[in-house]
This record gives sequence, C-alpha cells and structure tokens, in this order.
Amino acid sequence: MNLYRKYFNENQIQTLLASEPNWGVNIITVGHYVHTPNMVYPDSKHPQSHYFSWEKGRRLQEYQMVYLANGKGIFEMENVEPFAVSAGTLILLFPNVWHRYRPLETTGWEEFWVGFNGHYAEYLMRQDCFNPQKPLLNIGFNAEFLHIFIRLIDTVKYEGVAFTQISSCLVIQLLGLVYASALLSDKSSTRHDAVIRAVRYKMHQQWAENLEMEKLAKEHNMSYALFRKIFKKMLGVSPGQYHLNLKIEKTAQILRETDFSIAKIAESGGFESEFYFSRMFKQKMGCPPSAYRKRIFLYLCISQQTIFLYKCYTLESKKTDPNECHRKSAFSHLPHPTKRIGSLFSE
Repeated sequence: MNLYRKYFNENQIQTLLASEPNWGVNIITVGHYVHTPNMVYPDSKHPQSHYFSWEKGRRLQEYQMVYLANGKGIFEMENVEPFAVSAGTLILLFPNVWHRYRPLETTGWEEFWVGFNGHYAEYLMRQDCFNPQKPLLNIGFNAEFLHIFIRLIDTVKYEGVAFTQISSCLVIQLLGLVYASALLSDKSSTRHDAVIRAVRYKMHQQWAENLEMEKLAKEHNMSYALFRKIFKKMLGVSPGQYHLNLKIEKTAQILRETDFSIAKIAESGGFESEFYFSRMFKQKMGCPPSAYRKRIFLYLCISQQTIFLYKCYTLESKKTDPNECHRKSAFSHLPHPTKRIGSLFSE
C-alpha cells in the first residue's frame, strides 16, 4: 500500500468533535510509513506536536498504537528497562508518559500508527490488558488487524461519508483485536500458521496487485499443493479466492466512500477491464458496481433525513411539522423519506 500520514490540527479536531454522532473515540493522527536503513528517525515531516529527539524523548497528549510490520528497533519508557522490538510488536503509548523509540540503523522498520482520545477511548484503555507498565504486545502477523488498520487509513485518507464515525469504529475494532491477542498470547503457533499469516499480510498490503500464488508458496519454501491445502483448511477458501474476495471488499469500500468512476476503481483494483470487474463484483455481491453504489447512496439519504427529522421532533419542539423540517433541511431537494421508503425496498 502507499505511504500515508495525517495529523489533524486543533481546528480540524474541533470540527470533527462537533460532528454527530460522536462515539467517544477521536482520531488525532494516523499513518503508515517505511523508514529505510540509516534513515534519520523521526523524519522532519513530523509536526512539532509529535516530533522528538532521541536525547529528549517526548510525552504525548493522546493514546497511540504503533504496530511494527517489518524491521527491528528499540523502545524505552520511564521506569521501564529498554526493550528490543521487532516485526509483529504493538507499542501502546499513554498520555503524559515519557518514551522514545527508533529503528535499528541496519534494518529500519515499517510502522502503522494511530493516535486517539475521547471519553470512550479512556474507558477502553483502562481495561486490564492495557497496562502503561507493560506497553509492548507481540501480536505477530495478524492479517485481520492489518486489514482493519489499512481500512482505517483509507477511510481517513478519502474522507468519505461519515468517515469520522467509521474511523472511530475501526479504532474500537483494533482495540478489540489487541485485547483478544493479549488473552491468547500464550497460544502456541506452528510454522504453517506463521506462513499463512505472512501470506495474508502480503495479500492485504498488495491487494490491488495480481499476485501469483505459486510464487508466494515458493517464497516460503512450500509446494503450492501443500500451501493451498493448508490455506483452505485454515480459512475455508483457496488463496486465489481469498485474494479475489479481498479485492471485491476493497473496491466496494471505495464505491461507498468516494465518487471515483467505475473504470477508475476497476483499474485501481488491478482488474484487467471494467467489464471483468463488473462481472466479478456482481458474482460476489449480487449486483453490479453501479447498482451497489446507488443502493448505498439511497440508504444514506434515507438515514440522514430520518436523523434530521428525529432531531426536529425531539430537540426543537414536539409541535414541529416534519414536512417543514424537510423543507428546511440540506436534503430538501430529495424525496421525503416517508414517501419513498416503501418504493425503494421494492425496487
């Protein structure tokens, strides 16, 4: 996937906080970056609020999750001995706790991170497994965790409909997976498990590329027949179908959250043509991409109008005329929801 970083400034954060509904988890920063060997860390693109020198370290005002996908490094925190960290390590950072970390010059590292705060975030981070004195968790190559992290980055990057609420949900999902991983940290793992996790990681990172499954098996010193058998036994589908399902899931997300043309989405998803993309999409989702987007749009229109009418009724005055609210709303150019709901679901 492409490198990306986003730091919201104070004005942007206040605007996001004002958006409704607010679910108590607010994104401060999110990103994915590869620091190559011998590269200065942190690089100069960090804003002042998050930049630090190795000599001084730093204290953040928010919680952060930093996941190392590749490479090795060192992590230090006040009152805790220095730790060696490597691929598969999750670093949990807590507000106002001094820390510093960096990759080894010989290896560099690849990192994903998200910074967040909010009343529900504080409640979640008070759970037993999120201990400021034990900030490191080894979650390994968790494909589901990476998939959600990548979707979180895409959600913030594209800023589609309700991206604030969607990104809040995705952070909650990440924390849930970390919690489950902490509970299962003692579970043994076989070489086959490690191979399948590594392959799924690569599929999620390079979902838009046309990966050769035989080559993936060879990279892990495994015959394709054995690799396919183990993959299907563990996940219920063959490697090729898993990758295709992932492509469809990703392109469906882009359809929901952007106004890109079908042709552009097909190209960005690595499909050989718009026709082939539409055929595969319909086969998996039950309708072509254009129809899928229309249904999502109509659903969102109904939801937004219904929320507006509900607010008129409950917050302004019980005497408010719903039709008058509709005429004043930002959606007044659309059909009144109570007159269209029946016909929409009969189409």
